[in-house]
This record gives sequence, C-alpha cells and structure tokens, in this order.
Amino acid sequence: MSKPVYTLAEGTSKASLALITLPTYGGGGLTTLGDTLLIETLTHFNRERIPERVVHAKAAGAWGEFEVTNDISHLTCAKFMNGVGKKTPVLFRLSTTGGEKGSADTVRDVRGFSVKFYTEEGNHDIVGNHVPVFFVRDPVRFPSLNRSHKKHPATNRPDWGMFWDFHANQPESVHTLMHLFGSRGIPDSIRRVTGFGVHTFKLVGADGKFRYCKFHFRPVAPITNMKPDDATRMAGANPEFHTQDLWDAIARGEHPAWKLYVQVMEPEQAETYGRAVFDITKIWPHKDFPLIEVGQMTLNKNPGNFFAEIEQAAFSPSNMVPGVAMTPDPMLQARMFAYPDAQRYRLGANYTQLPSNRPVCPVYAPFERDGKMTMTNNYNGDPNYVRSTLTPGVRSQTVQEVRHNEFLRSGGVLGLNEIPVDDEDFVQPRELWTKVFDETERRKWVTNVSETLEAVPPQIRDATIAMFSRVDPRIGQMIEAKLKGTARL
Repeated sequence: MSKPVYTLAEGTSKASLALITLPTYGGGGLTTLGDTLLIETLTHFNRERIPERVVHAKAAGAWGEFEVTNDISHLTCAKFMNGVGKKTPVLFRLSTTGGEKGSADTVRDVRGFSVKFYTEEGNHDIVGNHVPVFFVRDPVRFPSLNRSHKKHPATNRPDWGMFWDFHANQPESVHTLMHLFGSRGIPDSIRRVTGFGVHTFKLVGADGKFRYCKFHFRPVAPITNMKPDDATRMAGANPEFHTQDLWDAIARGEHPAWKLYVQVMEPEQAETYGRAVFDITKIWPHKDFPLIEVGQMTLNKNPGNFFAEIEQAAFSPSNMVPGVAMTPDPMLQARMFAYPDAQRYRLGANYTQLPSNRPVCPVYAPFERDGKMTMTNNYNGDPNYVRSTLTPGVRSQTVQEVRHNEFLRSGGVLGLNEIPVDDEDFVQPRELWTKVFDETERRKWVTNVSETLEAVPPQIRDATIAMFSRVDPRIGQMIEAKLKGTARL
C-alpha cells in the first residue's frame, strides 16, 4: 500500500491534505473510492464546460471606465450620464455572431458590441452591433436568421446557399447586407470598431419628459478594416488575432477608447417620421438628428480569468437604469426576454449574483430568491410576496410612466413586425450605395458578394441578384458581370 504524492497548495494545511491523500493498492495501480481527490477532480472535469452562447460565442473582453464629457441632464436623469467628469466602471465584450467559441476572429460577420455600466442605480447595458442596422424587424425570424448563418445540418459546414436563400426571401435585410459586405464587414482591430445600440430607446428627464434616442460608440482611433485576403490568411495563422491585439494593447498601456454619442428625436417628430422611428433595419440620418457627445469609454484592464469575468458575463438590453426606458420596437421587446432567458439557461437562475453581473449598488428584489447556487444571504427571513405587511420595505416599484401614443397611431409600430417589404426598405440602402460608397467601395462590395454566390444554386443566386437590383439596377448588372468573368473589378 502506498500514498500518492501531492503538492501542497498555498493556504492548505497539512491536516487537510491528509484527508485527501488516501490509500492506493498494488503500487498505485489500483485506486479506491476513498481517493476523494481523484473522484472530485474527474467529476468536476466532466462538468467544467457550460453551454456556449447560441450566437456571439466567440469574444474578447476587458474592463474599463466611462467618463462623462458633456452633461446631458436636460435629456435624462440617468446618473451615469450626468455631471462632467463623473466616472463609472464598465465591462466590455465584442464578439462575432455566427461562429462557435473556437472559430476565427477575422471572418466577415456582424460583431456584437456590448457594454455593462456598473452605476449607483444598478447595471445598465448597451447591447448592440458594430453596424447601425439589423437584418430583420420581426423577432420570430431571429432564430431562422441565425440558423441560416450557421452550419448546414447535413454537411456541418457553413453554407452560402442557406445564407442567401434566407436573405433573398427576407429582403428587409438588404440594408444590413450592404454594410456587411462592404469594407466594415471585417474590422482589422477591436480597438478601431464602431458600436451601435441599434434599437430606439427613451431618455427620460427628471421632469418626466422623454425623447427617443439611439446610442452610438465611435472609436477615438481612426476606423480601419481588413482586406478579405488578409482576413482569410489570418484566420489560419492566428484565429485569435483580434483577441490578442486587444489584450496586447491594454498590456502595453495603449488603452483603446470610444466616444459615446446619442441621437435624440422629440415625440412630436416621431409622430410624422414613419416607421424608421422603431424599425431596426433603418437608421436616423445624422443630418436630421446630429450626434450629441455624452462621454468617453476607456478600456484599461485585461481580465484576470477569461471564464470567470468574460464568459460568465451576462448582457441584456433589459438592464436599464432610471432615466432610460424601452420602446415598443418588437425586436427590442423580444431581446429583453430572450437574452436573460439565455443566461438563465447557460449560467443558472442566479446568474445576476456572479461577480461580472453583480451590481455595485444594493438591489433589493426579494421576489427572486432561492434557486441553484444562491450566493447571498437570500434576504434572510424577509417574506417574499407582494404587499407584505411584515416587511414594509418590500413593495413593488411602479415603473415611471413614459408612454407615448406609439401603440395607438394608425399605421404605427403596433404591427411593425407584420409590415411586408416595400420600396421604403430599399431607400436607405440605395443612399448608402449611391451617396456613401465611392466607386472603389462599390467594386469591393460586388466582389465580396459575388465570391459567395459562385457555388449557390441558380434559383437562389438569381433571387439574390434580383433583391440587390431593387437597390440599384447597376448592382445586379455588376454581380452578373462578375460571375460571368466579364467585368474588371
């Protein structure tokens, strides 16, 4: 009979070590159920993986702070956006959308851009993308959208046929496709990527008055992108290229920074502005609603442990502080449910108690208690039912009344997810093509799209070309010429 040799971990007493160095037999060839260290090690190893995110699984992240540079207290009572010089800790996460955790950073994909503000009023999350619009406005299509961007169920490979089949049949996505297949579809660095809240929110002032708003992050460094050939090469040479670039820059003391801006729309303007107020396939032109600076986010600390701090971080657009409120955008409403539900599945019912998700201020929510892995005192003996006379401090909080008539307007947002695609869906993509893209960018865009259509079934290819021809007939002509090899692009 012999005993295994173990290294004494820091802080472990010899007495506690003796409890786990139990006998083996036959010179170590036979272990017993009494070797609890072995059993604990193996069983924990079998359980150390948690479900990865269905989308946005591959990510990098870092800690930082947000500092107000322009007081907007006349627009919102949210404390973290008021008072020049005020600082708020933040957690940042940027991800690709379709790939699994082991996929490459440098793929052509919409990036998820998420920031958690740890404010004295609770956590506030801005959870958006690196492009200003989204593919669909009907939330029931969201699962199908993401399945079409993932692997084919038979071949287990990405499939451009599925991709274009979905989008040719949901052509409201054309605006996002114009962005995705342009230069910004492949950023060359996380430090130089834009971020957009995408949805419309409400900024609520201390007087109860509100305005509609959109959130924008713009990097202080110049916005730069990666050439497709370089991205393909880097995907093989260093799949963690963007992750490493962010980490190394922060470690060198080169702290990346973004300016936070808001666009503001008065309720009176919204009544006549059309469905673009809440339709996330549309933007608000800057000439109509100029950017208003709020502050600067600076990332200055790498995670000490990626799993604990970034993988377990849980973001949701439902995390709002007083002074910011939701709107009836159907996609926002759906995400406000789906994101917390995804975190409950991945991390458990008490995911908000994990360090990365825990507010820095006291949050009293006794109607949510118990459950697996409770890490607090669980509200001790306080009754956890509404209108308790035994615990006078426990009461339901009335949400501040900031309704507009958006649910009542004829032709308004009530049926936004049911609106069929019409000519209005092609106006902004057409302006992007004709007024924002120069000729060089147009030719790059056509090349990027054409390469994905080469092996697509003819009927899907034709439908895709027809969709882009509705933006501008020249797009369809250029794609057809490129596929036939008759164009010099």
